[in-house]
Amino acid sequence: MSARPRVGLFVTCLVDLMRPGVGFAALKLLEQAGCDVEVPATQTCCGQPARNSGADRDTAAIARQVIDAFDGFDHVVAPSGSCAGMIRVHYPEALAGDAAYEPRARALAAKTYELVQFLVNIRGMTRVTASSSGRVCYHDSCSALRELRIKQEPRRLLASIEAVELRELKEPEVCCGFGGLFSVKYPEISERMADDKIADAQATGADLITSADLGCLLHLAGRVARRGLPLRVRHITEILTGETDMPAMGGE
Repeated sequence: MSARPRVGLFVTCLVDLMRPGVGFAALKLLEQAGCDVEVPATQTCCGQPARNSGADRDTAAIARQVIDAFDGFDHVVAPSGSCAGMIRVHYPEALAGDAAYEPRARALAAKTYELVQFLVNIRGMTRVTASSSGRVCYHDSCSALRELRIKQEPRRLLASIEAVELRELKEPEVCCGFGGLFSVKYPEISERMADDKIADAQATGADLITSADLGCLLHLAGRVARRGLPLRVRHITEILTGETDMPAMGGE
């Protein structure tokens, strides 16, 4: 690994509001990878809900605020493929033609990563020393898979934990049905997609499903809890750090 980089941790709205422990676990992993980590107090949303609802002016305003908050870091890292994908892929689009901010948006995009992607591909992490255990299957979120091309990185770190048995979903690349506003606009379809994903996980014999996107996990956990299923749901950071004392998101 190279000299200690200065990393700005983009915590994300869902982590801040729904699962703060994911933010602390992300911090722990980054420090283990030899990074100096800061969490800018002025950060807010990445702007994805505004973009998905067609509020282009609001999206651009949010993007400018995030750029101002994270401009000076060597890297920006988020424990979320969708938020990292928003910054990497969609900020340059949102600020196209803005002479002051488009170049800064492109610069920020180039140094922004999803957490596990950053740990493996930039910091060279090949294993973790967590004490987690269980039969685990990994769900590839649409944003992480399609926008950031993340596939093997989370599996590599999960497989490095001796007591974790990685079980592969039959259809790991199929959407879980969350999709942000999709689950609000089309709840019946979204619910069926979640049930299909849960059935796929159960068919593997896994007792825990994980991902790098909290939105997907909260969506799946809600269905698990409502159906009373014996399946736990955790963010990958909790497993990679062994921070499993807090209750799982569903089926505990």
